[in-house]
Amino acid sequence: MPAFLIWFVVFLLMVTSVGLLLSREWRWSIALLAAQYFAAFWLIFLYWPITMAAAKLVTGWMAAAALGMTQINLKDVQLVESAWPQGRTFRLFSAGLVLLAILASASSVAAWLPAGSLPVVTGALILIGLGLLHLGMTANPLRVVLGLLTTLLGFETLYSIIENSILVAGFLAVITLGLALTGSYLITLASVEEPA
Repeated sequence: MPAFLIWFVVFLLMVTSVGLLLSREWRWSIALLAAQYFAAFWLIFLYWPITMAAAKLVTGWMAAAALGMTQINLKDVQLVESAWPQGRTFRLFSAGLVLLAILASASSVAAWLPAGSLPVVTGALILIGLGLLHLGMTANPLRVVLGLLTTLLGFETLYSIIENSILVAGFLAVITLGLALTGSYLITLASVEEPA
């Protein structure tokens, strides 16, 4: 794959991760998560065979579908965070700081990995960093699951450089689906406990 396409995929990962952080509409969040898995597929495809990378893509889309089906059955509620500060400007500024830290450290992390290329390491660190930032800014069950799935996808992308075992890929797929199903249960449970 040409280098400019790989960097375009990294840029797409950055846009989807920041979009997940800024989006308050659950439909956009699920669509951004699916796009994130599609972009990560191309980075993982550089190190894994097409069948294993496609399995990662399908697993991510299944997780997004499970979360989406759960949200469809719930009443539309505007997401209001109780944490301070809650503005989009603050979230965008925080994401910019995390991205600056990632861009500054990506080359040294890529040097640690024998087969790691700078774009793949940068994309994985973007997913991990912005996923952790997402986790630190919310208590909403859907938002927490999206942050966990983003962080896990970054780890899987980084791990694809090191290992291409089918057993590990299957185990990570089970974790992704289990996380999505657990999140669906917690979202449903939180909606039942809310006063009408």
